[in-house]
Amino acid sequence: MKFTSISTVVSLLFMSTFSATSATPMHLESRDVFVPPILYPHQGTVWTRGQHHNVTWDTSSRPVNITNKVGIIMLRKGGLTTPLILENRFDILLGRITVTVPWVDNGDDYQLVLFGDSGNFSPMFTINGA
Repeated sequence: MKFTSISTVVSLLFMSTFSATSATPMHLESRDVFVPPILYPHQGTVWTRGQHHNVTWDTSSRPVNITNKVGIIMLRKGGLTTPLILENRFDILLGRITVTVPWVDNGDDYQLVLFGDSGNFSPMFTINGA
């Protein structure tokens, strides 16, 4: 019992000392969030499994300091993001990347999510899958 009380007090003393020294202000470079709108696929687009398509987004209004330039494109269905990664590790300033349409169920409620600096969704489109 005594050992637990002493070790607790020592741990709290150490943590409070460490917290006070690590809380010193740092100068951080100002960064902006970049949310490029997805241009393709757009509403009315129909993809078929196995096809290759160029996903495109608008990079014309990009800020100077972007937080994260590494992109990931994922598939959404029915308003939920699936674990399917269509492409990743690309520069979001490219404005386009080629993806292969995966083997999925037919549906007209698919969207793409472009992650990088933030996540944004394409309009809903159709995939003719299985």
